[in-house]
Amino acid sequence: MKKKLSINDVAKALNVSKTAVSFIINGKARERKISKCLELTVLDYVKKVNYIPNATARSLVTGETKTLGILVEDISDPFFAGIARVIEREVNSRGYKIIISSTDNDPERICELIQTYRSRQIDGYIIAPPPGIKVKREIKSLIDSNIPVVLFDRCFNDIKTDNVIVNNFDSAYQAVNHLYANGYKSIGLVTLALGQVQMQDRLQGYLRAVKEQGSSPSIKEIAFHDDKGKIVENIEDFLKSNKNLDAIFFATNYLAEAGLRAIKNLDVSIPEKLGVVVFDDYNLNTLYTPSITAISQPINDISNNIVDLLFNRLSSLASKTGNKTIVLQTSLVIRESSKCGSLVDLTL
Repeated sequence: MKKKLSINDVAKALNVSKTAVSFIINGKARERKISKCLELTVLDYVKKVNYIPNATARSLVTGETKTLGILVEDISDPFFAGIARVIEREVNSRGYKIIISSTDNDPERICELIQTYRSRQIDGYIIAPPPGIKVKREIKSLIDSNIPVVLFDRCFNDIKTDNVIVNNFDSAYQAVNHLYANGYKSIGLVTLALGQVQMQDRLQGYLRAVKEQGSSPSIKEIAFHDDKGKIVENIEDFLKSNKNLDAIFFATNYLAEAGLRAIKNLDVSIPEKLGVVVFDDYNLNTLYTPSITAISQPINDISNNIVDLLFNRLSSLASKTGNKTIVLQTSLVIRESSKCGSLVDLTL
């Protein structure tokens, strides 16, 4: 097997110091007042011999790994997958790479992952955090160490970070009012039993709409770590116990997936007997029969704002800028599942 070239090999071949070669390879020739002639000689040689710098050694010289860490609830979820794909494209265009992991909404797991990322000298973090004091402490430790952090989808109000979120309260409020406007009178909510701010905001938006209509709330909370079969059973039981319901608002897309299976198992027709709206839109919503009305989050805008905020933190001016929270609007994509009565077109 051919031996991999080291920086020592390059230095010996050109009869120059290893330090000079290191500065040139890492783009610091001008800063270190190395001659243009020597710079070109080294760069031509490393290109000729296909020398690949050691990433760890390079980071010691530059103070950067050119790598960003992304921590999300579940990378297989269409929302997080879409966000990660746009971020990857944007950071690649700026010379950075990403490492991405799923936290499973587990505080212990995310803390372990952050420690792993820190050991690899990750330059910045993009995090959709699970709740918990331990998680807050870990994120605050990053910030106190002047490591750039951007939170998205959900945030901590008592930690000073840059955040990118959507208006969850108004999104849920308008979606439920859309169902009322279309003739539905008794609307239930299927949500997660979590204390995360985005889920609480969606709950409060639902409750506000129900209260204004003089109706009564019907809420089913699902444990996050329940398997799909159990979620389907729980939603079936909820619908059997609340036969007065004529519409359901699902607070997440994966709850909606289980919910639609439950509705099918009970042979309840959509939208005639039960209207349906789901928070988060993805391709399968158009393939169901009937197609599913959904709140669509602005994936590109969320991703681009995350990247802009993070690179602002990575810049030399970062310490002079205050923390920023960007709140984006969603849109309600109206399809067949909510068309029981008069159709009202809402853009949030």
